[in-house]
Amino acid sequence: MCFDPFPVIDLPATGANIRRLRQTKGLSVRDLQQFFGFEEPQAIYKWQRGQSLPTVDNLYALSTLLDVPMNDILVAVNTPQLNICTMSGRPGPAAHPLFRSPQARRAWRNFKAA
Repeated sequence: MCFDPFPVIDLPATGANIRRLRQTKGLSVRDLQQFFGFEEPQAIYKWQRGQSLPTVDNLYALSTLLDVPMNDILVAVNTPQLNICTMSGRPGPAAHPLFRSPQARRAWRNFKAA
């Protein structure tokens, strides 16, 4: 059985995208702060710097506010296309450097166990 590569979000590119989409709509950081009901704008600045991502509910609200699908806000890491196979005689994901990180191995184990 073969799978597409494990998707990874590019935090800095996603943050830049949030900033660009916000500016395109003519919204300020303070506008977003008021929309989300945040006491301080720090969370929005962290999103824009790529230090964190909005929670799923905030991402949904942000997509509604910016009038774009959630997938248009998130930017994936540009990875080469891999043929990840688990059939006997074929290399598994651990053979590729992309899957050598502890997080990727843990995600793969959880996927196989499901």
